[in-house]
Amino acid sequence: MAPGLASIPFWEKFGPGPVILDGGLATELERRGADLRDPLWSAKLLLENPTLIRQVHEAYVAAGADVVTTATYQLSFEGFARRGLERAQTVEAIRLSVRLAREAGPKLVAASVGPYGAFLADGSEFRGDYGLSVQQLIDWHRPRLEALADSGADLLACETIPCQAEAEALVRLLEDFPRTPAWFSFSCRNESLVSHGETLAACAAIVNHCPNAVAFGVNCTAPQFVEGLLQSVAGVARKPLLAYPNLGGVWDGKEHVWRGGEDWDWAAAASRWLAAGARFIGGCCRTTPAHIQQIAALRVPKE
Repeated sequence: MAPGLASIPFWEKFGPGPVILDGGLATELERRGADLRDPLWSAKLLLENPTLIRQVHEAYVAAGADVVTTATYQLSFEGFARRGLERAQTVEAIRLSVRLAREAGPKLVAASVGPYGAFLADGSEFRGDYGLSVQQLIDWHRPRLEALADSGADLLACETIPCQAEAEALVRLLEDFPRTPAWFSFSCRNESLVSHGETLAACAAIVNHCPNAVAFGVNCTAPQFVEGLLQSVAGVARKPLLAYPNLGGVWDGKEHVWRGGEDWDWAAAASRWLAAGARFIGGCCRTTPAHIQQIAALRVPKE
């Protein structure tokens, strides 16, 4: 069993083999007809079509996902305020996102904590060039993280983090929420660096000091980089490793579309990520329930 898993009660739900995360939410919603060309992205459907969100969650659980992530990646109090919603209405939308995920029947629900760049809706979660201090990032994240921590989810998914400063901010902020478990995953530019340019190993060293952290790894990163990234933190990361990459390519933040990339043999790739130390494996943008089904097929059969 990976270091630290035995002391985290909710990981006790899982036996040997990989824990299966879900796949892309927003891009799967779009594949099913949703128009998400909007600063709120998938969170828009919490207001307009929550049933479709639940249907996507259900598809991932049917494909074998153990963990479902909520539609809160791009949700923020500021973003909802621009739609005329008051704080209480935004909190209710957060709680709705958890209920929709829970109704799909996964073993765990992870409340998505998107980076500051997701709020900007300009692709900066793949650059990390915010120009904000660690304290400014703490101040921005606090209201939403407080609401997500109280949402009824099993843990927080602090995901697509592009820079060391944002990791530091979230680690410091979680000191005020000692009973809230969280995983940390980073967007990366190559086989060793996060999007802003710091090493993934340096970010692992920061997360190591966070008692809330129950897993560490990468997401929304090109799949060809994942094996090298996992290897780059071997011997450094003291948290169980996770990997849920996208299908590759580049996000066009102006046009809000993915460009380039290719499909992979997801089962073969996931086998390599397992061998490189990943315990939790899934997919991010443009992955589908079919990809998750391929990963789930790797699970060790129960005797």
